[in-house]
Amino acid sequence: MDEDTRYEAVRSRDARFDGEFFFAVETTGIYCRPSCPAVTPKRRNVRFFATAAAAQGSGFRACRRCRPDAVPGSAEWNVRADVVGRAMRLIGDGVVDREGVAGLATRLGYSARQVQRQLTAELGAGPVALARAQRAHTARVLVQTTELPITEIAFASGFASVRQFNDTVREVYAATPTELRTTAPDGGRGGRRVTPSAGIPLRLAYRGRYQSGAVFDLLAGEAVPGVEEIGGERGRRTYRRTLRLPHGTGIVAVGERAGSARSASGAHPGGWLDARLHLTDPRDLTTAVGRLRRLLDLDADPYAVDERLGADDRLAPLVAARPGLRSPGAADAEELAVRAVAGRTEAERLVRRYGKALDAPSGGLTHLFPEPAVLAGAEPHGTLGALTAALADGAVHLDPGADREDAEAALLALPGLDAGTVAVIRTRALGDPDVAPPGPGVPDSWRPWRSYALQHLRAAGELDRP
Repeated sequence: MDEDTRYEAVRSRDARFDGEFFFAVETTGIYCRPSCPAVTPKRRNVRFFATAAAAQGSGFRACRRCRPDAVPGSAEWNVRADVVGRAMRLIGDGVVDREGVAGLATRLGYSARQVQRQLTAELGAGPVALARAQRAHTARVLVQTTELPITEIAFASGFASVRQFNDTVREVYAATPTELRTTAPDGGRGGRRVTPSAGIPLRLAYRGRYQSGAVFDLLAGEAVPGVEEIGGERGRRTYRRTLRLPHGTGIVAVGERAGSARSASGAHPGGWLDARLHLTDPRDLTTAVGRLRRLLDLDADPYAVDERLGADDRLAPLVAARPGLRSPGAADAEELAVRAVAGRTEAERLVRRYGKALDAPSGGLTHLFPEPAVLAGAEPHGTLGALTAALADGAVHLDPGADREDAEAALLALPGLDAGTVAVIRTRALGDPDVAPPGPGVPDSWRPWRSYALQHLRAAGELDRP
């Protein structure tokens, strides 16, 4: 998109582009999402940015009306396999907060200077600024939804000091943390924020239509007892699971949301799924949210997907029947790979025998899925043993910034691992939107959304589930 096209999107308040770019108004010093309901500024006063971090770095503060930090992430980062796309996925997982820029660069196989240069050149912000914008958003969520002390929130959000936290919040939101808490929207809770023991309530935004029924059907069909459970009636189901996180553990619950938001014009600008996170360490909030978004494919661009696949004669009726169909990923990439090889029944046995028990079970959730190193030591034989050993010793990398081609080659080199299973791992664990099954029959015209095309075929009963 050129800047004139972006301005037309702003003028029409087009929610399809929320998260794809941001605009700032020089006369007010505020940056917004394209669908901001405020009066459209004059073209000569508008600047455009690829990221919120770039807008913040240029001295603009977040709009309090449209809350541009709460938009879905750009779908571009899941599509792209280059260093910028890989870096953005890793930053979203909290790697810069945990390992610094040096750790990010090591994972990418580049020098810190090269990573800084490439991100700044393309996005207008380096890894530190991008991580800082993410920290600010995490801080706002914790300030406005929990009763955690401000000091605890500062460190839970990833800031190195309370002073750095206070300065960043004032710069981004033009308010102190205390003022943010005082003016927090009640979110339907009558003005009352929840205590940490009640979990952190979240609204997980998505753009366009969202076929939540299909996603929850998939999650229900492959749920492993002890680690996952799903309950309630169709259209109002709740999916719950345990999470192993960098600083502790978590339990997440997310509700199915029937239908999709509809504007007065009949368009579907998007909506959200209600979720609640229980974390043993609030520093894991950013990582937990990122992994949940990948599992549910909430950052997808259904407009681009449906436009491309809907032009195909075979897929057109399927897309019309299920607009906004998603290609779910994984909450834990290594767990997904093990389950793809073992199958559901065997995965349940592995959880019972080797999974780490929760300190306090929650309903049917009793365990964390066993780590690859534990499985490799306990059952080292066969294909599963080869996979878990490769994951444990780093021969196979499945983190959000993994090079997908390298990961696929390493997986195919393992004894007994067939191409079909590797395709499932690449689609789900690595979140690749353009994976075709082995063999002929999938046209190149479905690129770069072949993973979504296969979801349509499976939903229509034309292909078996893997």
